[in-house]
Amino acid sequence: MSNFFTTSDPLDKIIAETFPDKKILSTKHILTGWTNIVIEVNTNDGAYFFRFPRNPFWSKMIVKDATVCNFVDGKTSFYTPQMKLCYDEKHRPFSVHKKIEGYTLGDRIYHLSHTALTGVAYDVAKFIKELSDIDLKDAPEEVKYPLSDFLKELDYKHYKKHIDADHEYIKATETKNLVHGDLNLGNILLDENDKVVGVIDFCFAGTGNPQMDTARMLSRPVPKEFEKMFLAQFTNTDEVGRMKLAWKHIDAGYADHIRSNFPEINLNQL
Repeated sequence: MSNFFTTSDPLDKIIAETFPDKKILSTKHILTGWTNIVIEVNTNDGAYFFRFPRNPFWSKMIVKDATVCNFVDGKTSFYTPQMKLCYDEKHRPFSVHKKIEGYTLGDRIYHLSHTALTGVAYDVAKFIKELSDIDLKDAPEEVKYPLSDFLKELDYKHYKKHIDADHEYIKATETKNLVHGDLNLGNILLDENDKVVGVIDFCFAGTGNPQMDTARMLSRPVPKEFEKMFLAQFTNTDEVGRMKLAWKHIDAGYADHIRSNFPEINLNQL
């Protein structure tokens, strides 16, 4: 019996059973979800996101995602999802969280004024620093899962052309700080005034070098002005260039897996 979901599963039925006391007004598949089947569900109690893992690897990681989200909640200046971990009748894990209203940074970054871009650069850097300063003494073990181990497992399970030098470098430069692990433009939310209000998607999160989050922000195309202002928020960025290259390799490998197995997913964000 599989422990993951496909689009042929009765997802609407699972959603309805999860929300017996809510009136479901509409559902919408989000076609940019690489790791999970993501469905936005509008109810009489507001909008929610359901995430259904696409394979056994992501079934395991969605448990980590929920654990990290709930551990981080309230420990930074920014909204993070309050994640509910659920299981269907086949004991397959999926998650639910209330929608944080806003726009993704990816949707807005090329339309921001200089002032707004400066503020976003400051806020994203602030989030990285606040996250890395969280005391992990009493954190659940899932929160302490090293990012280097996660990325190597991701690569080896989904891609045939492993770039071992990347994994060795990430491991060698690793620290014990908490990192988001996938701090890209699609996971940062802005309000109607183009202020950073929240950060989502902690599937990659764990312990590592905060510069990996800095590098992840810049590993996909961003305006040069933003890159300059963002890097100016840090005193040490010596390793960012090499980490950006590692992220590009990891992205390319996983994107190949997506193109081969899930052609319905939109990869335009690359």
